[in-house]
Amino acid sequence: MKLVMLFLILIPALSGALLPFLRLKRRGMCLYTGLILGISAILSCVLLFSKEDGGFTLFYITDILKVTLRADAVSRVFLAVAAIGFLLAGVYAFRYTDMEEKEGSFKESTFYSFYLLSLAALFGMDLSANLVGMYFFFEMITLLSMPLVLFERSPEAIGAALKYLFYSIAGAFLALAAIFTLGALCDSLDFTPGGFLSSEIMAEHRTLVLVMGFLGILGFSAKAGMYPLHGWLPSAHPVAPSPASAVLSGIIAKAGVLAIIRLLFYAIGPAALSGTWVQTVLLVLSLLTVFMGSMMAYREKNLKKRLAYSSVSQISYVLFGLFLMTADGFTGALLQVLSHAAAKITLFLAAGSFIYHGIGRSVEDLRGIGRKMPLTMIAFTSASLSLVGIPPFAGFISKWFLAEGALKSGLFILNWAGPAVLLVSALLTAGYLFPVITQGFFPGKDFKAEKKAEGGLLMLIPLLVLAVLSLLVGLFGGALTGAFRGITDAIFAGGAL
Repeated sequence: MKLVMLFLILIPALSGALLPFLRLKRRGMCLYTGLILGISAILSCVLLFSKEDGGFTLFYITDILKVTLRADAVSRVFLAVAAIGFLLAGVYAFRYTDMEEKEGSFKESTFYSFYLLSLAALFGMDLSANLVGMYFFFEMITLLSMPLVLFERSPEAIGAALKYLFYSIAGAFLALAAIFTLGALCDSLDFTPGGFLSSEIMAEHRTLVLVMGFLGILGFSAKAGMYPLHGWLPSAHPVAPSPASAVLSGIIAKAGVLAIIRLLFYAIGPAALSGTWVQTVLLVLSLLTVFMGSMMAYREKNLKKRLAYSSVSQISYVLFGLFLMTADGFTGALLQVLSHAAAKITLFLAAGSFIYHGIGRSVEDLRGIGRKMPLTMIAFTSASLSLVGIPPFAGFISKWFLAEGALKSGLFILNWAGPAVLLVSALLTAGYLFPVITQGFFPGKDFKAEKKAEGGLLMLIPLLVLAVLSLLVGLFGGALTGAFRGITDAIFAGGAL
């Protein structure tokens, strides 16, 4: 498995670095990128079904600081999400970027190069076995994915890319302060289920650990879009190409989620922060973000910007589950990672299909779109139902566990306020997604029917596959929750995975 982990990072990294120099024609470039994405997905599946947990050191920064790789249960979840999401969005991009290239907005080889490099950095972070390696790849993700936002090269795109860069780096500096502190207090920064801080360290440095833990989690939350470090998301997604928006929202933003999981549950430990002011503040911030993001999405008329605000809200569902620091909350958070990734990638790709056919970016332009693009709108509808949390789609089971985790948490007021905010957010989500569906399929008697014009197989297949996956996760969520329970039991028991 060591070679599999190594190849999983090196193959997309080297392929992405070489791509601009190969001078491939468009068809060859698509085949080349598709082959690398397919190989990455296969290698991810090999790790997903492997029971080996052995790790190895990739390289040393100093004699003490090292970047180590290991595939544990959490790694496998995020690897699968990244590999499948990048593969499907990449296939979609082969047709979408044809339109972009004709408009002269960017060079395809550069897009696919940074697309593959971003995937390699994501794999590296997913497989990191200590805080040093995780932080190294976390920063690489920011630097390599920023060009995906920048590619339109318009003033808005440049501003959004710089905003994404500054927010991410500012958050990473806060997290780095926490990592430095833990490095000074502990002999090892290797991830351990339940955390590696000893009771003696907590007793002697309790205030320092609480402050640094809060700053570290808040810093990593910038990538996940939690208030007050959420501002880059609504700026970046509307100007990025739709395949880039899809992976930024559905996958790359989850790098912040994974970093919080590692810091909270595998470094500091939930026992150290549970019941403290840190937990209370983080829960309040996550619920505030859930409500604020939903409200802003409800008021927004631009479809991609509406979906960006929706991501601000929906990713904070994940953070809320993590900050509950309970088994049900953690299980619900992992399920929300899967359901949100499938739904949001689908929605952004569907929005890209509308743009591809020149329909427009405003919600008001989508009247009757269900008559013109019925299959695309069926996928859009499936993703919307999941995002609201309607059974039998994946979003229902994740939100069920989140609400149950909150009610069982025993937290004063928040055990009821949490489910209430989630319910209000679900209603707002229905309010900003369902009108697109109803006006799309039922535009009224005065609407003149148009000829059907779907985006072609390369654009349709990823949408339909994601819609089916969202349904399957909802129907067969019991198997997933059983697997996730194994992760949570190890964390809260402090045992090895």
